[in-house]
Amino acid sequence: MSGGTAATRDGIRGTALGTASVPLSVLDLVTVGSGRTASQALATSVALSRLAERRGYHRHWVAEHHSMPGVASSSPAVILAHLAAHTRRIRLGSGGVMLPNHAPLVIAEQFGTLEALAPGRIDLGLGRAPGTDGATAAALRRTDRLGEGADDFPEQLSELTRFLDDDFPDVHPYARIHAVPGPVQGPKGRPPVWLLGSSGFSARLAGLLGLPFAFAHHFSARNTLPALELYRQTFRPSAVLDAPYALIGVAALAADEAREARRQVLTGALSMLRLRTGRPGLIPTPDEAEAYEFSHMEREFVDDWLSNVVHGTPDEVRAGLDELQKRTGADELMITANAHGGDARLRSYELIADAYGLPEQAAAGAPEEGAATA
Repeated sequence: MSGGTAATRDGIRGTALGTASVPLSVLDLVTVGSGRTASQALATSVALSRLAERRGYHRHWVAEHHSMPGVASSSPAVILAHLAAHTRRIRLGSGGVMLPNHAPLVIAEQFGTLEALAPGRIDLGLGRAPGTDGATAAALRRTDRLGEGADDFPEQLSELTRFLDDDFPDVHPYARIHAVPGPVQGPKGRPPVWLLGSSGFSARLAGLLGLPFAFAHHFSARNTLPALELYRQTFRPSAVLDAPYALIGVAALAADEAREARRQVLTGALSMLRLRTGRPGLIPTPDEAEAYEFSHMEREFVDDWLSNVVHGTPDEVRAGLDELQKRTGADELMITANAHGGDARLRSYELIADAYGLPEQAAAGAPEEGAATA
């Protein structure tokens, strides 16, 4: 972990606050619960970003998913622009944009615009998975040759980086094409690029390119240690980083009572079970999840899923996060709290901040509170 000087220099490394050993951050899926609306879920995301900024979380990332009724984060750039208008300090970013779904120039334009709206606060996290099922990915990419998009990821990444830096060679076909807003308008900063992954491919690529790496521990826990080891082994210092920097996404939810935390995380587990078995829908209520009659195989899936969700009282969650950080050596923990209602999610982040003694941050001229949360 690096301190304030490095954080100022590269816009990547944060500073641990309170008793936390590493910076804490937020991963937001903009979940939509049964009986709720996307508008309410998005209002919760605004409230969450404001809370995270006030309580000293380092960054707030939004994930890209498609054709999932329980997730309203299909357009990260649009959501991030909205969050930028309601915050002043916290870093905002994609966790991530699924690059094969988009033309690199479009992503450079979108995140150049975000950087212009919130200078020095934007992260561009990139993944190579579709963020959805195969049929939806084919609709997004207007082709059913999906493997080519993933295989071409390094080339797409190189193209995107050159658009961000406006430095195609003179002989390149895109030499006279400029991502705007961007460097062609004058010297300016640009969002740092992160690579996201749930296996070894992006871990190795991030290491070879000297980029920061974010691993999806929250749904690929078995691969966490091998991927982080591969990233660190292959890391080459670059103009971006002089040493590896890896964060991990962690599913965690705290409640005032352990039983209530269990009720809340069960809703996310049932939602994931339905998604994995081809029955995606809105996030069920805690009562619905408790009343659901799981088959033996379904119960095994749910128990396995929940074994990687840190949940319980604030002290129990803090202990679980500390153990995970120590075991993985992660430089940052990015917490995702999936539950039916916004109130439970917001309460969880507040309780975790309290458990670590994160200091209240000054408002810094932030806009007035917006709509009520869901």
